[in-house]
Amino acid sequence: MATSFRAIINKAVQEKRILVVPGAHDALSARLIKKLGFETYFIGGFPAVGARYGLPDIGLKGFGEISAAVRDIMSACDLPVFVDGDDGYGDVKNVVHTVQSYERMGVSAILIEDQQWPKRCGHTLGKKVVPLEVAEAKIKAACSERLNPDTWILARTDARAVYDLDDAMRRAERFIRAGADGIFIEAPRSVEELARIGRAFDVPQICNPLVGGHTPILSMEELGKLGFNAAVLGLDTLMHAAKAIEAVLLDMKSGKFARRNDGMDFEQYKKVVGFDQWASLDDRYGMPAS
Repeated sequence: MATSFRAIINKAVQEKRILVVPGAHDALSARLIKKLGFETYFIGGFPAVGARYGLPDIGLKGFGEISAAVRDIMSACDLPVFVDGDDGYGDVKNVVHTVQSYERMGVSAILIEDQQWPKRCGHTLGKKVVPLEVAEAKIKAACSERLNPDTWILARTDARAVYDLDDAMRRAERFIRAGADGIFIEAPRSVEELARIGRAFDVPQICNPLVGGHTPILSMEELGKLGFNAAVLGLDTLMHAAKAIEAVLLDMKSGKFARRNDGMDFEQYKKVVGFDQWASLDDRYGMPAS
């Protein structure tokens, strides 16, 4: 791995530009992210569980199943990866186990949140958060017990939806004191709230604008001016992929086949998955055809 997420986001902060972090929901999307020249990428629980298991992200899959998806995705892309660690899948010892396990896999940055298990996607209703002291202890454990001091730990709070923005801001302050490298206040409801968050903290701040979610959709330039340092677009590739698959299946079912030429052609796809590299191994080492 040539660099780290920490180095990438620090560089973006120094250059006063917002870092765009696309989400990979499977190995193929991760390969495309690298092919198109992004610096880093994100693997979220919602897209990984949806793409791999066809399920919503509501606590139906745990660390073992999600980490298996993460491992498969990482095998296809060697860019520094930022991974959703959910709530750490238990108490403080589980948090440490989650962080260290991901570090051993080569993960460069990890998110730990304050939701109560079973957690939910940040832009859905019905969320609950654990008491502040419990969440603070988890962040402190994650930061103090990471194996690599370069591993970047993001603290996320969902308290805005459960209580109010003031509570979310207080939690963020405590998480920074506990050692968090960055802050993510999930799902602010207005530009005014975004502006208040953006000017409140000295550590890098993340946002995740989601079409159909609670956060106002602004341009990257506008988010940067409000004080945000990175936009994690964890669901965009999955949402577009799902819509494209549905569209081509509906076209097949209709019998029209009008969308047959809309997709990537076979030669393009072969390049994405590295067909020629693998075929060259046959040419060099394989047995000649009889």
